[in-house]
Amino acid sequence: MNAQSDTAWTAQGDFTDISYRTTSDGIALITIERPEKRNAFRPLTSAELAHAFARARHDRNVRVVLLTGRGDAAFCAGADLSVRAGDRAGTDWPEHLSPASVSDVQLAIRRIEKPVIALVSGFAIGGGQVLHQVCDLSIAAEHAQFGQVGPRVGSFDGGYGINLLAKQIGHKRAKEIWFLCRRYTARNALEWGLVNAVVPAEELLDTGVAWARELLQMSPAALRLLKSSVNAEEDGLAGVAQLADDSCQLYYGTSEAAEGAAAFLERRAPDFTGVHAFD
Repeated sequence: MNAQSDTAWTAQGDFTDISYRTTSDGIALITIERPEKRNAFRPLTSAELAHAFARARHDRNVRVVLLTGRGDAAFCAGADLSVRAGDRAGTDWPEHLSPASVSDVQLAIRRIEKPVIALVSGFAIGGGQVLHQVCDLSIAAEHAQFGQVGPRVGSFDGGYGINLLAKQIGHKRAKEIWFLCRRYTARNALEWGLVNAVVPAEELLDTGVAWARELLQMSPAALRLLKSSVNAEEDGLAGVAQLADDSCQLYYGTSEAAEGAAAFLERRAPDFTGVHAFD
């Protein structure tokens, strides 16, 4: 999907397989830039995506992230099977970039404390479908196609791939998608609850920006804790740990926490009398 919107984007970072752009009002746009491969990811792509999401996570000016693929043919067609996992041959690997797998990218999307919206144009197949599944919201172009290829090519995703899908659309539908490796239209995806909306391809980016700007009007802390609360149920103890960490960040701003820290630094017993939780 090309950035046809009138929104002013500022390119940031030095990437090969992706681009990272931001707006002045707090939106980040991460685009997989491999249209010749239907935006399939190789090890470098995964590493750059993980780096970009980490950058967005720690940038206080960014409050919403959009994820998409270059061109109208594909959001992401999954793994580039012509490149073996972990193979850096023929790649000018940046020294500052740590290796990462697509699982690291999935976790980065889940862990970022900001809403992530997938803008799906064309194919979201295999690992590409899982990428949009782990995003918080998904908007699809009318010509988008979804599906899995795992059992057909000797692969599978037993983590978020099938389990999160089962939570989103039910176990029978999830098994149908994974077992039969068929293709499904954007309308199928909308009816099943796999995406939030379907729009004409030429309106996809503008719609994503409009949704992002609605989110910019919301309480960042409330959105953060809502996301963490859902993840706590879906991600087991790791999700609970994330929710607990978010709760700690709020707690550290209270008078109770300030008294505890001050008492430690002043080498005295804390005085919690008259202190009410979350004052």
